[in-house]
Amino acid sequence: MLPWHEIMRLLVAEDDSLLARSLAKGLRENAYAVDVVSDGDAAIIEAVVNAYDAIVLDVMLPKRDGFEVARMLRAREVKTPILMLTARDRVDDKVAGLDAGADDYLTKPFELDELLARLRALLRRGPAVVPQLLEVGDLTVDTRSQTATRAGCTLPLTTKEYAMLEYLARRAGEVVGRADISAHVWDEHHDPFSNALEVYIGRLRRKVDTGGRVPLIHTRRGAGYMLADLSSGSPSLGAEDDDR
Repeated sequence: MLPWHEIMRLLVAEDDSLLARSLAKGLRENAYAVDVVSDGDAAIIEAVVNAYDAIVLDVMLPKRDGFEVARMLRAREVKTPILMLTARDRVDDKVAGLDAGADDYLTKPFELDELLARLRALLRRGPAVVPQLLEVGDLTVDTRSQTATRAGCTLPLTTKEYAMLEYLARRAGEVVGRADISAHVWDEHHDPFSNALEVYIGRLRRKVDTGGRVPLIHTRRGAGYMLADLSSGSPSLGAEDDDR
């Protein structure tokens, strides 16, 4: 299980293809990486193999319903927060879902804003609560509005650029490897051998570190990337490492 402060990757288990596509689109537009499955067996396999930050789980799944999926995941000590979706609004159904191991329950139909709010609430329940504003030097990342400013000027970021910047801001001062960034910012269809990560880092640098500003995005050659204000001298990179 990933540390609670690294909020990026979700599993959506929903057999209604239209709803699944709509959910995935809405979540991706809000800077989450999303994997989608359509039956209970696939949900169990993905949740056991991959480290997700939360699972959106429909009750009425083929092969195994959401109740059984939740019970099996908890029996295997998968502690990922589960938000259960269902068309049933009876109290005993909600109790059954919570008793099976779900952390929250949302009745269909629902608004995307409510789903996002419930996910944020689930993720805040962990031991490490991340503030709404992440600050690195004169860079401020607002995780609620999903915007970033530098020296008070709003940065024109795409959804993917914002997702990458937020993840680096959550790990500010740490060297973050390619695999970590790929796992949190992209979904399972991302080709880890492509140069997409380098392309996005380059785009971020052109938006974050231009105009004579103190560079905040740094490269540790062979290890990864770090978001930090090094003007004070700590933490440090060797001159040969910061390959810009």
